[in-house]
Formats: sequence, C-alpha cells, structure tokens
Amino acid sequence: MSKKKRLSQLFPFSLRDFLLSIAIFFCAVECCSFFRLAESSDGFATPVFILAVLLISRFTSGYLFGLVASLLGVICVNYIFTYPYLSLNFTLSGYPLSFLAFFMVSIITSTLTTQAKQQEKLRMENEKEKMRANLLRSVSHDIRTPLTSIVGATSTILDNPSLPPAEQKELLEDVRSDAQWLIQVVENLLSITRIGSDQANIKKEPEAAEEILGEAVRKFRKRYPQVPVEVCAPQELLLVPMDPILIEQVLSNLLENAVLHGKSVSRIQVAVQREDGWARFSGADDGQGIAPDVLPRLFDGTLKHSETPSGDGKRNMGLGLSVCLAIVRAHGGTMEAQNLDQGAEFTFRLPATVKKEVSPDEYS
Repeated sequence: MSKKKRLSQLFPFSLRDFLLSIAIFFCAVECCSFFRLAESSDGFATPVFILAVLLISRFTSGYLFGLVASLLGVICVNYIFTYPYLSLNFTLSGYPLSFLAFFMVSIITSTLTTQAKQQEKLRMENEKEKMRANLLRSVSHDIRTPLTSIVGATSTILDNPSLPPAEQKELLEDVRSDAQWLIQVVENLLSITRIGSDQANIKKEPEAAEEILGEAVRKFRKRYPQVPVEVCAPQELLLVPMDPILIEQVLSNLLENAVLHGKSVSRIQVAVQREDGWARFSGADDGQGIAPDVLPRLFDGTLKHSETPSGDGKRNMGLGLSVCLAIVRAHGGTMEAQNLDQGAEFTFRLPATVKKEVSPDEYS
C-alpha cells in the first residue's frame, strides 16, 4: 500500500464529516456561552469541549476531524472561556494537561472507531464472499443439469428421425422448460452483479408497489396459466423507493419457487400492504410447506439440491432465495419465511414513502 493511500485512509475528508464536526463544535460553543452567562466559574468549558471532541472523533472517519477538533477545543477554552477572555495565555496552570487530555481523547476514540469500522467492513466482505461462494456452488449445478438434459433430449430427437411426434413434442417441451429455467438463473446472476458490492449502486425511485406486484403476477400467469393466483393490493397508492426490475425479480422468484418446490400447489395468494412505514409484500401457497430443518438455511444458498422440497435434483430453491434476500437487504429491507397450517408464506418488507388516495385498481 502506497504512503499516499495510507494517509488518505487515516485522514479522509468528506463533506458529511466536515458539516457534522461544525455542528457539534457549534453546539459546544453555544453550550459554554450559556454556562458562562449563568455561572462565574470557568471550569465547565474543558469537559464540554472534551465531550465535543469525543463525539466528533466517534462519528467521523479517520483521525483528521478529531485532531483538528482537539486543537480548536484547546484554543476555544483558552481564548474564549478562560479569564482573561479573548486572549491566549499558554502559561495558565493546567494548560499542558488540558491539551494532553484533548489530544488523547481524540486519538483513542478515533483509533477505536477506525478499528470497529474496519472490523465491520471485514465482516461484511467475508459474508459477501461466503454468499458468492455459495451462489457459485449452486449455480454450477443449476446450469450443468439443465444443459445435460437439453443435450440428451435434442440428441434423442436427432438420432431417432422416426420418433413419434408425441414423444418429440414431449422432449421439446422439456427442452423449453430447461431453457426457461436457465434464463431465470442468468437473470438471478445479473441481479447479483447489479447489486454489486455497494448498496449505494442501486438506483431507487418511488414506484407504485401494486404495479410492480401486478406486473410480476402477469408474467407468472403467462408461464403458469394452470396455477390460480389471488392478488390483494391496497386501495391507496403505495409508493416504495426501489429498483423496479430487481424487486420484480424477487417476486418472480418467490412465485416460481412456490410452483416448483411447493408440490401439489393449487392456489397462490400474493399481497402488498402498508405496515408501520413499511411496504409488506407476501406470498402464500397451499403446498406441502418447508421442512423445519431447512428453514434456518433457506436464504444462505447452502441448501443441497436433494434438500429442496421438489427433490428432483434439478431445480435449486436456495439460489433464487439467496438472490431475493440480497436484493431486499440492498433496499434496506428484511425477509423471512414461515410455514402455515397448509403451505408456506414468504414475506419481505421495504421502507415505504407517502401514500396518496386513488381510485381502486383491479388485479385479476
């Protein structure tokens, strides 16, 4: 690591830290001014500015603003709040001790804060690497197995020209199904790359939640017309800051998982509603539910293909749900799953904005 880069990490500058430091320091000056009007003693200034230095060092990055605050704090205490006022006197009793106290508070607090931030950053990077590794393991099977099936089906058709049309049609339908699944896998991987390593990369705009839900349901009905889907949406417009493509991907994954892994699913119910400042999206089915030992690992991408409810070794539920959780978290939301008396329910929540009254929309 170059010396210049190392210095930029230890003494970073940002407008946010600059404004925060000014605000805290201004509050300290105002507080001491108030105390000076109320009391004749000058002893209150030092602890107030030490507290200000501690807060600045704690809530800013690196050492820059903490050290500058400690220097300015000593000057303010000496020049403004110590008699004789408005004059610097470096011969005052206890002055070196005060300067050392400010300096040590700044250094110790900045060091602890920097270490805590580095540890948190390292922990998050480790989690992301673990998720990527799990996704790679899952996707290797998800891509290889359908491709093998496609090659086998097409080889059978090409090698047997006299194959009855009904059998050819069945094989071609299998090829189409596998190809559609591969498209879904690719879309999941593209979603992960869009999320990237920084949540700030996601461009979120206020979108009507019921419209995004309706669009996902329409696409699902086109692919699975035999599965009834009941949609419940609020009568008021529910605006949610989101990337609509990514959230639609989450809804599509949940709907498809219900069909592929729910077994004997005859009905799916999806809903969106406002819940204490959040937009709550939910999807419930009447299938076989989720095994209790699978629930804790449902979203971490570590599920083996044999553990998925479908049990066909061909479709991996864990991959899609890992992508869903990553997208929801990148939007500042939460996600969970639970078993119902009949079937399972997936729920995720996103921070919502204002709501406006509009005429009811029908989603049928």
